[in-house]
Amino acid sequence: MTDSAPRRARVRAPELIGKGGWLNTGEKQYTLADLRGRIVVLDFWTFCCINCLHVLDELRALEEKHRDTVVVIGVHSPKFVHEAGHQAVVDAVERYGVEHPVLDDPELATWKQYAVRAWPTLVVIDPEGYVVAQHAGEGHAHAIERLVEELEAEHAAKGTLRRGDGPYVPPEPEPTTLRFPGKALLLPSGNLLVSDTTRHQLVELAEDAETVVRRIGSGTRGFSDGGPERACFNEPQGLALLEDGSVVVADTVNHALRRLDPVSGEVTTLAGTGKQWWQGSATSGAAREVDLSSPWDVAVFGGRVWIAMAGVHQLWTYDPAAGTVAVAAGTTNEGLVDGPGAEAWFAQPSGLAATAERLWLADSETSALRWVDLDGHVHTAVGTGLFDFGHRDGAAGQALFQHPLGVTALPDGSVAVADTYNHALRRYDPATGEVTTLATDLREPSDAVLVGEDIVVVESARHRLTRLRLPEEAVRVESVAHRTRRAATEVAPGRLRLDVIFQAPAGQKLDTRYGPSTRLLVSSTPPELLLKGEGADTDLSRELELNPAVTQGVLHVSAMAASCDDDPENAYPACHVHQQDWGVPVRLTEGATDRLPLVLAGMDEQEGGSQTP
Repeated sequence: MTDSAPRRARVRAPELIGKGGWLNTGEKQYTLADLRGRIVVLDFWTFCCINCLHVLDELRALEEKHRDTVVVIGVHSPKFVHEAGHQAVVDAVERYGVEHPVLDDPELATWKQYAVRAWPTLVVIDPEGYVVAQHAGEGHAHAIERLVEELEAEHAAKGTLRRGDGPYVPPEPEPTTLRFPGKALLLPSGNLLVSDTTRHQLVELAEDAETVVRRIGSGTRGFSDGGPERACFNEPQGLALLEDGSVVVADTVNHALRRLDPVSGEVTTLAGTGKQWWQGSATSGAAREVDLSSPWDVAVFGGRVWIAMAGVHQLWTYDPAAGTVAVAAGTTNEGLVDGPGAEAWFAQPSGLAATAERLWLADSETSALRWVDLDGHVHTAVGTGLFDFGHRDGAAGQALFQHPLGVTALPDGSVAVADTYNHALRRYDPATGEVTTLATDLREPSDAVLVGEDIVVVESARHRLTRLRLPEEAVRVESVAHRTRRAATEVAPGRLRLDVIFQAPAGQKLDTRYGPSTRLLVSSTPPELLLKGEGADTDLSRELELNPAVTQGVLHVSAMAASCDDDPENAYPACHVHQQDWGVPVRLTEGATDRLPLVLAGMDEQEGGSQTP
């Protein structure tokens, strides 16, 4: 569907309900009635999701500019079992610098009330308590900004706008040496370098992994080069040692690679512009001129620096000699597909480790351990897809992880996996195809580094490094398997109408200057689920045919729409790309709905409910 639908429907906003209660409010519990008179932006997010983290950053400017009229509320809606734990949400809110109230909704009660189908989703509620817009995915801040300005003017004129301080109450800072550290690197000196992610610094620790030798970075969120006190990072993560002895840093929220001179502490920028990569941006070129997207880890493999580009579900490379970057594997579609690099699908790759023959990677959203060979082909060792996870040892085909973020090559050819949401360190042995558990009772381990006969684990949620002796016998734990907490959508077998709803933001129109401005890609797991309707096309509506013999599966839907300012006098209109990937678990049920609406931006005018004129 295109932008022909009416711009604004009035739908009464359901109440905000969450069993975990409210965070960042000084323990006060809120209802929508308490927020009447304010413009409320609900951000349905879950902390594993890189697109959700992008939206947190997009909203910062909106929150600052409209602080006295807009209240942003994060509705935390978990995908993984670990994310349903209240303390895990508390940690995530601090880890990612969330400076607005958050409703902890572990049972997805509010998610269901608002009929949300994707992480992230933004819902705008006007000062009178009506839903006036819904947007799935990222890149919508400009549209919401414009809508907020319209609502401010409209409700100021009606006398229904209430200005003043918002309900946000910051938590007390904790005096720990590290705060949610991300990755670690063993330096030639024997010291350890750690990305102190939440404090926007690198910290060099002595060999005891506790004593601070020095801090690098101002400690303030920013993007500037210079000496150790002046340089600024923004949630740095991965670290790798280059041949010249310098360290390359994945500066995640700055969408950049930085270089640290370990002798002088000087920080410079190797790659990235500071802007986030979007569809249509360059995919190769001079490193300082190409946009990147949330680089999470780095490793040297085959003479190049490989980058886990979590933000676009790809692997990129940086060539230090040529000073260039390029896509090496992945299509930007989110999922688990092996094969040649150009055809492979990843889901938020977040950890890398190189051996002479293989580049290992932790593919976090598929809870998978995967690897790239010297020919650039992608293989999966452990993992099946976006919605199956757990803690199960044994043969690789049956073994399960839960959102791993780190991987470490061990001397015997096996690899250790920082199995983050299982709070465990796991081991995969390619020789036997077996997965075992090395250690448990670790709090959100995000990386590990070999130091002699020990392995030093980054216990991110305990804010420390923990030294373990690699045991000869793996610890045995009870096997657990999970599927995502999202309930499957019941749909009728046979014909299914897929409608992606997109209404261009006010003052904009579809960008048709260079041909069709929309794109829809559909596939399924298992592939047999779809008898008709698979593949790419430019129409945002499509007739699918579901195989009655397949009782359940996942529909993978990727949609994109481009819009530009609708001003004939402007020769250079501002243009925006709206994009979202959905993984929709479906269950085929006779008599169920034969239409699946997915809102990219706007309101679904065909959906029934409490709409009023």
